Amino acid sequence: MEYLETINLSFLEFLFFCSVILFASLVRGFSGFGFSASSVSLLSFILPPKEIVPIILLLEIIASFFMIPSIWNKINWKFVLFLLVGVLFGTPLGIHLLSVLQPKLTHLIISITVLIFAFLLLRGYKNRDLNHNLSKFFVGVIAGTVNGFGTLAGLPIALYFLIIAAEPAVIRASLAALFFFTDFYALLLAYFKDILDYKIFYRTLPLILVVPIGIYIGTKLFTGSSKENYKKYVLYFLILVSIFGIIRILI
Repeated sequence: MEYLETINLSFLEFLFFCSVILFASLVRGFSGFGFSASSVSLLSFILPPKEIVPIILLLEIIASFFMIPSIWNKINWKFVLFLLVGVLFGTPLGIHLLSVLQPKLTHLIISITVLIFAFLLLRGYKNRDLNHNLSKFFVGVIAGTVNGFGTLAGLPIALYFLIIAAEPAVIRASLAALFFFTDFYALLLAYFKDILDYKIFYRTLPLILVVPIGIYIGTKLFTGSSKENYKKYVLYFLILVSIFGIIRILI
């Protein structure tokens, strides 16, 4: 009970917290992204975004750490490099927005944009001509910005990978590698913006045991899925998260 008082959560809120993180880890293990999208909207029922984002950044780093040994040979480092450069430019802006603005409007814009693109992709929209370095940099800037204020970098990057018809294994591996660096960078910037405090670390500690369980289950599900099923699962997930995000903001 002393621990719960320290982290300022009730027992039921703590159980809810752990359940959300377990589900988010499963999604991350399956798709290579989606950890934040699966958890931010749900956790906002019990915590303000300013307290959620640093926890998610810490857990994203841990999730990538557990995934990288199994996906190392599938990582497209050229993709990762150019996206990472864009993220380096966009993340400071996102962290600044997190520290001074209410994120509801920006979250609404992201949710609507992702919803539109996901429906386009379900209808078979692809554009391999976008597979060039300038596009990667531009997508990285957008991803860095939304990662800074909402830890949602995976959504625009995953959509980009699907639009250029990248292989599922490459998508999953490259995203896991990318997030290891981008989330560490965002966390460092959050520290200098005084967004980190002792409660963040105390709340994160028990969840370190939850993340690898979800990653393991998600990885097993990915291994047994086909390329076409992977795409459908990811797109349906994006649509579900976007609709939930819109409803959560409007009510």
